[in-house]
Amino acid sequence: MRSVTNPTTPPVDVVLPCLDEAGALPWVLERLPSGWRAIVVDNGSTDGSADLAASLGATVVCEPVRGFGAACHAGLLAATADIVCFCDCDASLDPALLPSVADPVLRGDLDLVLGRRRPTSRGAWPPHARVANLELARRIRRRTGLRLHDLGPMRAARRTALLGLELADRRSGYPLEMLVRAADAGWRIAETDVPYAPRTGRSKVTGTWRGTWQAVQDMSAVLRQPAVGPAEGGTAADGRTAEVPAPAQPTRAVPAGQAAR
Repeated sequence: MRSVTNPTTPPVDVVLPCLDEAGALPWVLERLPSGWRAIVVDNGSTDGSADLAASLGATVVCEPVRGFGAACHAGLLAATADIVCFCDCDASLDPALLPSVADPVLRGDLDLVLGRRRPTSRGAWPPHARVANLELARRIRRRTGLRLHDLGPMRAARRTALLGLELADRRSGYPLEMLVRAADAGWRIAETDVPYAPRTGRSKVTGTWRGTWQAVQDMSAVLRQPAVGPAEGGTAADGRTAEVPAPAQPTRAVPAGQAAR
């Protein structure tokens, strides 16, 4: 793994897994909050994405092992900030909105915040991907007790806590494994709405039925894993989610069958 690093420690590191995203990178990087560091993890691009990202001031990590999880975890290992955000690098999500996701974690109110995707147009989220997401949300609820609506590719958590989850998936199951293990450990988890626009370029996962099917298989394998012992204080299914003031803060994720207070 080769990296070009910034010697200063930023308040937040933003991990951006990247595979042939040269068309989206300039917009994505210019939208990052001031002072936050972009860690672009190049996962084998052939369009010059790595060199472009470096020229635009991003920290670049080259991860030769293909897979979304491999890229995300390489970025996490390269991070040094207390708070780490993850965001897609295809311009479907606006990095300028990351503070609304990260602020509850920075304040210590929540342990993991997910950006619930809200499509801005009909073409932003293909029908087969929406159906797969609905089924996944149902299975997450059954597995963890959390009433989440979306797996949320835009997310924020503390770096040391994420490393402590000892995530093992290196493909499409990585975001789900993070959520499931966090729930098992009793993390305070919530989601907040974020606009979801049509991506720049072709999706490597949800852009095709085959890619979606493979992602579902990876995530199904994660859901079949036995629960990890909870941290002291119970599990997410016991209701250990944060009280978040409405409407400015993220929507609470509540256990299935339990009404929000």
